[in-house]
Amino acid sequence: MEQGYVQETGIPGLVALNLLVEEDQQGWFLEGWHADRLAEHGVTGFAPVQLNARHLNRRGTTAGFYAEPWDRLTAVAEGRVMGAWVDLREGPGYGRTATAELERGQAVFIPRGVGNAHQVLEDHTTLVTLLDQHWTPEARSRYV
Repeated sequence: MEQGYVQETGIPGLVALNLLVEEDQQGWFLEGWHADRLAEHGVTGFAPVQLNARHLNRRGTTAGFYAEPWDRLTAVAEGRVMGAWVDLREGPGYGRTATAELERGQAVFIPRGVGNAHQVLEDHTTLVTLLDQHWTPEARSRYV
Protein backbone atom coordinates (compact mmCIF):
# COMPACT_ATOMS: atom_id res chain seq x y z
CA MET A 1 0.00 0.00 0.00
CA GLU A 2 1.14 3.50 -0.71
CA GLN A 3 2.08 5.89 2.08
CA GLY A 4 -0.74 8.06 3.29
CA TYR A 5 -3.33 5.49 2.22
CA VAL A 6 -6.35 5.23 4.52
CA GLN A 7 -8.64 2.23 4.51
CA GLU A 8 -12.14 2.38 5.91
CA THR A 9 -12.95 -0.67 8.03
CA GLY A 10 -16.74 -0.82 8.23
CA ILE A 11 -16.66 0.36 11.85
CA PRO A 12 -17.45 4.09 12.14
CA GLY A 13 -14.31 6.04 13.08
CA LEU A 14 -11.96 3.03 12.91
CA VAL A 15 -9.47 3.63 10.09
CA ALA A 16 -6.31 1.83 9.01
CA LEU A 17 -3.43 4.07 7.91
CA ASN A 18 -0.17 3.70 6.04
CA LEU A 19 2.32 6.05 7.63
CA LEU A 20 5.31 7.77 6.08
CA VAL A 21 8.35 5.46 6.36
CA GLU A 22 11.72 6.37 4.92
CA GLU A 23 14.68 4.00 4.91
CA ASP A 24 18.33 4.82 4.36
CA GLN A 25 21.75 3.37 5.15
CA GLN A 26 21.41 4.29 8.82
CA GLY A 27 18.02 2.63 9.37
CA TRP A 28 14.48 3.93 9.07
CA PHE A 29 12.28 6.88 10.04
CA LEU A 30 8.57 6.50 10.85
CA GLU A 31 6.19 9.45 10.98
CA GLY A 32 3.78 8.06 13.57
CA TRP A 33 1.32 10.94 13.84
CA HIS A 34 0.62 13.99 11.72
CA ALA A 35 -2.55 15.90 12.66
CA ASP A 36 -3.03 17.53 9.27
CA ARG A 37 -2.61 14.27 7.35
CA LEU A 38 -5.10 12.51 9.64
CA ALA A 39 -7.58 15.38 9.36
CA GLU A 40 -7.52 14.96 5.55
CA HIS A 41 -9.00 11.51 6.19
CA GLY A 42 -11.61 12.49 8.76
CA VAL A 43 -9.65 11.89 11.97
CA THR A 44 -10.03 15.25 13.72
CA GLY A 45 -9.95 16.43 17.30
CA PHE A 46 -7.44 13.79 18.39
CA ALA A 47 -5.13 15.47 20.89
CA PRO A 48 -2.70 12.90 22.34
CA VAL A 49 -1.45 13.36 25.88
CA GLN A 50 0.52 10.13 26.31
CA LEU A 51 2.80 7.91 24.20
CA ASN A 52 3.32 4.24 25.09
CA ALA A 53 5.55 1.65 23.44
CA ARG A 54 5.17 -2.11 23.86
CA HIS A 55 7.84 -4.54 22.64
CA LEU A 56 6.82 -8.19 22.32
CA ASN A 57 9.59 -10.77 22.09
CA ARG A 58 7.70 -13.77 20.74
CA ARG A 59 5.26 -14.30 17.95
CA GLY A 60 1.99 -15.85 19.06
CA THR A 61 1.60 -13.43 21.98
CA THR A 62 -2.08 -12.50 22.08
CA ALA A 63 -3.96 -9.67 23.77
CA GLY A 64 -7.68 -10.36 24.07
CA PHE A 65 -10.42 -7.87 23.41
CA TYR A 66 -10.55 -4.80 25.57
CA ALA A 67 -12.27 -1.48 25.06
CA GLU A 68 -10.86 1.63 26.64
CA PRO A 69 -12.43 4.98 27.54
CA TRP A 70 -10.16 6.96 25.20
CA ASP A 71 -9.25 7.35 21.55
CA ARG A 72 -5.95 5.82 20.50
CA LEU A 73 -3.67 5.56 17.51
CA THR A 74 -1.62 2.36 17.49
CA ALA A 75 1.23 1.95 15.02
CA VAL A 76 3.53 -0.98 14.29
CA ALA A 77 7.09 0.31 14.63
CA GLU A 78 8.65 -3.09 13.92
CA GLY A 79 7.32 -6.56 13.11
CA ARG A 80 3.76 -7.66 12.26
CA VAL A 81 0.46 -8.17 14.09
CA MET A 82 -3.02 -9.39 13.26
CA GLY A 83 -5.50 -6.90 14.67
CA ALA A 84 -9.19 -7.42 15.36
CA TRP A 85 -11.80 -4.88 16.42
CA VAL A 86 -15.45 -4.95 17.45
CA ASP A 87 -17.76 -1.97 17.86
CA LEU A 88 -19.15 -2.05 21.41
CA ARG A 89 -20.82 1.36 21.24
CA GLU A 90 -24.60 1.66 21.31
CA GLY A 91 -26.09 2.43 17.93
CA PRO A 92 -26.28 1.08 14.38
CA GLY A 93 -22.61 -0.03 14.31
CA TYR A 94 -22.90 -2.18 17.44
CA GLY A 95 -21.35 -5.61 16.88
CA ARG A 96 -19.58 -4.80 13.61
CA THR A 97 -16.14 -6.39 13.33
CA ALA A 98 -12.98 -5.73 11.35
CA THR A 99 -9.60 -7.44 11.05
CA ALA A 100 -6.31 -6.48 9.42
CA GLU A 101 -2.72 -7.62 9.29
CA LEU A 102 -0.47 -4.68 10.13
CA GLU A 103 3.28 -4.30 9.65
CA ARG A 104 5.86 -1.58 10.19
CA GLY A 105 4.52 1.71 8.93
CA GLN A 106 0.88 0.81 9.37
CA ALA A 107 -1.40 2.09 12.09
CA VAL A 108 -5.01 2.05 13.15
CA PHE A 109 -7.03 4.83 14.77
CA ILE A 110 -9.32 3.22 17.36
CA PRO A 111 -12.14 5.37 18.76
CA ARG A 112 -13.24 4.93 22.37
CA GLY A 113 -15.69 2.09 22.81
CA VAL A 114 -14.26 -0.07 20.03
CA GLY A 115 -12.86 -3.35 21.36
CA ASN A 116 -9.28 -4.05 20.36
CA ALA A 117 -7.30 -7.30 20.19
CA HIS A 118 -4.11 -8.42 18.48
CA GLN A 119 -1.83 -11.39 17.95
CA VAL A 120 1.88 -10.94 17.26
CA LEU A 121 2.95 -12.58 13.98
CA GLU A 122 6.73 -11.96 14.20
CA ASP A 123 9.29 -12.18 16.98
CA HIS A 124 10.48 -8.78 18.23
CA THR A 125 7.42 -6.73 17.32
CA THR A 126 7.07 -3.20 18.70
CA LEU A 127 3.81 -1.26 18.95
CA VAL A 128 3.59 2.46 19.66
CA THR A 129 0.33 3.94 20.93
CA LEU A 130 -0.81 7.53 21.35
CA LEU A 131 -3.67 8.12 23.82
CA ASP A 132 -5.89 11.17 24.19
CA GLN A 133 -6.28 10.48 27.94
CA HIS A 134 -3.70 9.43 30.51
CA TRP A 135 -3.47 5.70 31.19
CA THR A 136 -3.21 4.77 34.87
CA PRO A 137 -3.76 1.49 36.71
CA GLU A 138 -7.00 2.99 38.05
CA ALA A 139 -8.15 3.62 34.47
CA ARG A 140 -8.63 -0.13 34.05
CA SER A 141 -11.82 0.19 36.09
CA ARG A 142 -13.27 2.33 33.25
CA TYR A 143 -12.70 -0.29 30.52
CA VAL A 144 -15.82 -1.61 28.82
